[in-house]
Amino acid sequence: MAGQEEPGLANGQRLVQLVKTSLEDDKAEDLVVIDLAGKSSIADFMVIATGRAQRHVGAMAEHLRENLKAAGLGAVPVEGARRCDWVLIDAGDVIVHLFRPEVRAFYNLEKMWGLELPEQTRPAANA
Repeated sequence: MAGQEEPGLANGQRLVQLVKTSLEDDKAEDLVVIDLAGKSSIADFMVIATGRAQRHVGAMAEHLRENLKAAGLGAVPVEGARRCDWVLIDAGDVIVHLFRPEVRAFYNLEKMWGLELPEQTRPAANA
């Protein structure tokens, strides 16, 4: 039911759902949500996703920024939108990282939080 909040969901969880929906609508790849509760004070969740190319990453970032603004967050800080290799969107309780595949594999943020890179994002064994 559009417009109704799910009972029992914290603000951060609702925000994660909005972020996931926006990114899934834009065909983001290898979307990962990391629960940071008790691990970091910077945010409650981190969302990491991959775009196929710079233009894809840029479009996902712009659409997400528009969706966050429409949801009442106002102007959210966005870093890296000029190059679109790695775009960071600070939505308060949720930090979003959007990468091109090779940039995501290089920085491997998942490892910092004890997770493995998604299979599609891993560099080729002989590359």
